[in-house]
Amino acid sequence: MPDDQSKDGKYLIPTNLRLLVLLEEVAKAGVPVAPATLVAALGLPKPTVHRLLATAEAEGFLQRDVDGRSFGPGKRLRTLSINTLSSQRIRTERLMIMKALAEDVGETCNLAAPGRYGMVYLDRVETHWPLRIQLPVGTQVPFNCTASGKMYLSSLRTDKLARLLQNLEMPRRTGRSLTDPDALMAELARIRERNYSTDNEEFMDDMTAVAVPIRDDQNRLVTTLSLHSPTQRCHLPDLEEYLPRLREAARQLEELI
Repeated sequence: MPDDQSKDGKYLIPTNLRLLVLLEEVAKAGVPVAPATLVAALGLPKPTVHRLLATAEAEGFLQRDVDGRSFGPGKRLRTLSINTLSSQRIRTERLMIMKALAEDVGETCNLAAPGRYGMVYLDRVETHWPLRIQLPVGTQVPFNCTASGKMYLSSLRTDKLARLLQNLEMPRRTGRSLTDPDALMAELARIRERNYSTDNEEFMDDMTAVAVPIRDDQNRLVTTLSLHSPTQRCHLPDLEEYLPRLREAARQLEELI
């Protein structure tokens, strides 16, 4: 019996869809997935799943986790997801929501997604003030000392977060940057409780920021929405006053997902 057939001889998933369905299953899981889990979820024979995983890994769509056995999204799959989020129709609506937010609060807003080594800015609407911080679309910023990065880290499962922090680069960008894993873990616990994160001159001197999560229908963080400002105009407590408006914009963006 061919290994792409079930025991009763019926084809389970069309051959030309199997790799796509496997990638979809890995992306949906939100955590590294073992081959045995994919066999059970897809109903495909073990040799078929291993062959598909080998192809996806070789082409850069999947990559092995630190255990050497499980698989998570690779660079090409992450790029595909970012490009999908940036499709023209969705991006037009997204920018309208962000523009309204920036006009209401008078400060720059950013949409960021987790990359391999930091948060990547997907979209940005600048404040009208001439004094502003220049961080263009495509900029990658560290996880440990930015509002968006800490918001993402706080969303991870405890076991995954512990593994990540063992190898995470935690650059000291300012005198306030969190570079001690225990101090960062304590900060992430506070972020989970209040459901927003802050950057009080941790990434850049004289800059503050607040960020909130944008989640999918399974309550998983997809992107973050943040506001940031020079301290000459807004200190952190001033930005925190805009949290209700920031959360309302995040809710509108969630409806686009």
